Amino acid sequence: MQKYICTVCGYEYNPEEGDPDDNVEPGTPFENIPEDWVCPVCGADKSQFEAEE
Repeated sequence: MQKYICTVCGYEYNPEEGDPDDNVEPGTPFENIPEDWVCPVCGADKSQFEAEE
């Protein structure tokens, strides 16, 4: 699954791990994260993330 990087702080969203602290289950693709989810490190919204190359 594709990983995504926060362009503000560099946090990496790994879909295999999800974001359990913010109710995103492991195995959740980035596209399926709720639109109101924000970066757990800096608070940037989903539009600030880019697919890792």
